Amino acid sequence: MQGTVDGFSYGLVTPLAAFLMACLGGALGLRCTTRAITAPRRRRPLWLVLGSVAIGSGIWTMHFVGMMGFAIEGTPIHYDRALTFASLAVGILMVGTGIFIVGYRGASGTALFTGGTVTGLGIASMHYLGMAGMSLDGSLDYNTVLVAASVAIAMAAASAALWAAGQVKGFLWSVGASLVMGLAVTGMHYTGMAALDVHVHGTATPAQGESAAALLGPLMVGPLAFLVLAGIVAIFDPLLVTGGPGRSPAEHRPGIPAHPPAHHRPPRARLRLRGPVEHRSRTPQRR
Repeated sequence: MQGTVDGFSYGLVTPLAAFLMACLGGALGLRCTTRAITAPRRRRPLWLVLGSVAIGSGIWTMHFVGMMGFAIEGTPIHYDRALTFASLAVGILMVGTGIFIVGYRGASGTALFTGGTVTGLGIASMHYLGMAGMSLDGSLDYNTVLVAASVAIAMAAASAALWAAGQVKGFLWSVGASLVMGLAVTGMHYTGMAALDVHVHGTATPAQGESAAALLGPLMVGPLAFLVLAGIVAIFDPLLVTGGPGRSPAEHRPGIPAHPPAHHRPPRARLRLRGPVEHRSRTPQRR
């Protein structure tokens, strides 16, 4: 029996909340990526890890906020705890891989293409692994064309957001990048949900796993707390907010002075500063 799928059982509340979570995670993660590009090399991994976890937590929270409004007529939906945790871990690891590529190689050329592709695939993997964690009295089928479209949206948007983050042009520039990422992640989520067809078995067999309210509510506390802490770090780091330069100190290499040589005035300029000089005749005086 074909199941009736409702992805908006709470109206626009869940899509808007999901979009805001994706924007928040994207904003913090992309600002951390921008900060990593301008930070000293020894501090770069810390900023990139923080950015990876921020984006991964944001998209994971966005996904399951959206799933809170997802319902199928004729069967309750439960979630497998292990697969739900695995979707968060896979999302953070793959997004982190893409961010590290851009953080160390730059947001242009092959590095941007590779980093954006890996990040987009991480977003899509998190989504479909989270969907695989659903347990219900039925089977799920996907439209291949719409699934491919959702993956393409994720990769294109991730590349655009990472490119914008790599420009290091200030806070407003990164806000625009985070909005792009938020729209893309949300669009990817609902495109993937549109690709879903559910066939309800009608066997009245109880689904395995935990209900959305019992599992997702407590699970989202951790990522939300992390996003709040990342926001506090952004508030107290002025360079992270303003996008100011954080150039690394000059490297000490043999044969290269640590500081640029001072510019000396030419001899004529020094003579002028001493005041007028008496003009004496070169002809000897007669006595």
